[in-house]
Amino acid sequence: MDNLSSHRQKSLTDLYGKEMGGEVWNSFTVHYTPKHGSWLNQAEIEIGILARQCLGKRRIPDLKTLRREARAWNRQMNRNRVKINWNFDRKAARRKFGYKQNYFKRSKN
Repeated sequence: MDNLSSHRQKSLTDLYGKEMGGEVWNSFTVHYTPKHGSWLNQAEIEIGILARQCLGKRRIPDLKTLRREARAWNRQMNRNRVKINWNFDRKAARRKFGYKQNYFKRSKN
């Protein structure tokens, strides 16, 4: 969930009243977007890690097995409190994509 003001308990209590809005809000498990990096980047990274570490190059015969394998991998990752190490900063991006230091400065001609 992003950090919009409409994504808060107050917006539900304003709409449905204090009691009902509170009940609805308490039924959610809220996962806010990260302060650094986009949620989409995190999702793509996690899917890639799942594919490499959990699935590998084998074929999963059915959906039931896939779910069981993915749940087991996810439990282990959560138990070990594995985090994404963000190390691709602006400087590294400029080097990687060939931006010059004065790329955004206008020339004085």
